[in-house]
Amino acid sequence: MQDPAIQEAFVRLVSEHRGMLYKVCRLYCFSEADRQDLFQEIVFQLWRSYPRFRGEARISTWLYRIALNTAISGLRKQRGLITTVEPDRLPTELQDIQYPAEKEEQVQLLYAAIDKLTEVEKALTMLYLDDRSYNEMEEILGISQNNLRVKMNRIREKLRKITQADVYGIGKS
Repeated sequence: MQDPAIQEAFVRLVSEHRGMLYKVCRLYCFSEADRQDLFQEIVFQLWRSYPRFRGEARISTWLYRIALNTAISGLRKQRGLITTVEPDRLPTELQDIQYPAEKEEQVQLLYAAIDKLTEVEKALTMLYLDDRSYNEMEEILGISQNNLRVKMNRIREKLRKITQADVYGIGKS
């Protein structure tokens, strides 16, 4: 894609949704360097897929699907190290998102609890926290709505127990 208008539209799209993309990176990577590598890999996969986006799904659904698939498949392949490829002419005008310092502790506690979930539970939790409908979750994850509701109830209970144990020491030996 050498057309400057296409590149500009792509950069605008990723910039508008970089917070969501960074959340995916935050859920699946421990270090800032790994998060940056995953972010680059997600942008690369989006760039490769951008010409084939037909608009049949909402753009956010398409972005989530590619971001989550990239994160999960990268973890399965290498468990912690994701190799990135720097293609020619990949737009470089994208900036990282930073959390305000006062919220960082709360964010750390949330991610510590979510980190104890399975890969699919992490994805479902992120989509839920992003106020995605069960229709959209079904489209992104390929899991039926009934199954999603059951999983979400189990995840809520699991997170409640994790946070009680981590914050209040309940259930710790």
